[in-house]
Amino acid sequence: MKAIRAVLDYLRASGVKHVFGIPAGSVNAFFDELYEIPELTPIVTKHEGAASYMAVAYAKYTATMSVCIGCSGPGGTNLLTGAANAMREHVPVLFLTGAVPVNTVGLNASQELDAEPLFKSVTKYSVTVTDSKDLLGEVAKACEIAISGVPGPVHIAMPIDIQINQIEPPEIPAPPKRAPIVPDQNTIQSVARELANKKDGYIFIGQGIRHSVAQLLDLAEVLGWPIITTPQAKGYITDDHPLLAGVFGFAGHDDASSLINGKDGEALLVVGSSLGETATNNWNVNLTKNRYTIQLDHDSSVFNRKYEVNAAVLGDIDLSLTALLNELQSLNLPTKDQAFSKQEIGMVDSEEYNTKNILMRLQEYAPRKTRYTVDIGEFMAYIIHDMNVVETDSFDINVHFGAMGSGIGSAIGSKLAEPERPVVCVTGDGCFFMHGMEILTAKEHKLPILFVVMNNSRLGMVYHGHSLQYKRSHPSFEQQPVNIAAMATAMNIPSKRIEAMEDLTKEVVDELMNVQGPSILEVSLIDNTIPPMGDRVKFLSSFGK
Repeated sequence: MKAIRAVLDYLRASGVKHVFGIPAGSVNAFFDELYEIPELTPIVTKHEGAASYMAVAYAKYTATMSVCIGCSGPGGTNLLTGAANAMREHVPVLFLTGAVPVNTVGLNASQELDAEPLFKSVTKYSVTVTDSKDLLGEVAKACEIAISGVPGPVHIAMPIDIQINQIEPPEIPAPPKRAPIVPDQNTIQSVARELANKKDGYIFIGQGIRHSVAQLLDLAEVLGWPIITTPQAKGYITDDHPLLAGVFGFAGHDDASSLINGKDGEALLVVGSSLGETATNNWNVNLTKNRYTIQLDHDSSVFNRKYEVNAAVLGDIDLSLTALLNELQSLNLPTKDQAFSKQEIGMVDSEEYNTKNILMRLQEYAPRKTRYTVDIGEFMAYIIHDMNVVETDSFDINVHFGAMGSGIGSAIGSKLAEPERPVVCVTGDGCFFMHGMEILTAKEHKLPILFVVMNNSRLGMVYHGHSLQYKRSHPSFEQQPVNIAAMATAMNIPSKRIEAMEDLTKEVVDELMNVQGPSILEVSLIDNTIPPMGDRVKFLSSFGK
């Protein structure tokens, strides 16, 4: 059998169902074998960069490893951005790239590139296989590395001849299993005593609580402490929870900022956040100032990186929270009153045709369980600041390593992962011009996703950023208006174009979200209101002063 067939048999046995990427000469053998394996569905995209973001979202929402493939040379380099994103989000993705035959290395073969060192900087493991009998073993090893410890992406470069050489039919390795990272019980007991002895405090959560929301809420209710989320963690705690104070960091809320910048809160319990720039409002020193700080994470590299912590709990978040909750309950803490007064956010304050009101009305009309995958643009600030969280895990926001257009790929990965959950991608015209043709990928697989394109004929976040920072904006940031709904019509994709608030009705949203495939809602709107970006511009403006 061909060496590559053994790899595909292993992936099938490991439960892989989709492979994201684009076929080409150096991976032809891989795709040819798929004829014989109907359990593996190729999701052939329009660009490898989009495929990589699809794979990341699919892995995130299925809690499994996903697979992404590209050809040698440019196909591989197009995957690098998504690999870096997977590394930042701690998501296990197997990236496979083709490579030129071993005996042509150094001879300027077509699309020759040594991809191994490029991927090494953005993955947990990167290797080029030079012997066919090692290919299956290396793939199995990489998959084990991908899911172990702190999950993350891995990369295998597969020369053409290594894929197609004949090998003896091997024994297929068992699927990898992740060993949990169990927190130290002595550390848990010490932390519980410290928390019990503090009169008040705040819980600061990042996206690491994705699979631990129930445990987090139980712990918060025992302590009676307000919960403050990072921008990436928006969507995990619903707005109706009495302890949710809101978002701190990029596009955050005044309530959360007041708590962090105030003098109250003897303790800060950080759960699942690496305390990066956008999460901490540009590394605000007040976050931990005069506060006993405890950090829970499964990644030891985040401890004492920028903020010194008094206690670090290394372990899987769900296990650490459960252990800490059990320990606190044994201490019989007294019931505490709510420590702050919530203010309502996300209200449509007028009938003015602006970004905030359009997004609020969209959410009013879309199904309650809708997940919003959010692209990079000025609208992202409004989504973080204004949109409501009515169901858990309802926003896919990527301020860590989201590229323009990444929300489009994320929407497709999310829909494939959870077909029953409604998905709305909020993107912009600039993002759409980068990866918008992936709507054809959604069409080919009959994925009912609503793509809302905020079309202002300019790079909106860049325009506002320059206007605030430099008091001027270069005319090249704007472009001739393009009718994106008309583009959709040309692709035989249902679409509507709105130009006023009264154009956005429930009937329009219902119609577009009830078709057998993707649809486009184009919002033609130039909104000169400054987006609620918080202190981001102040931070950028501080350089050179």
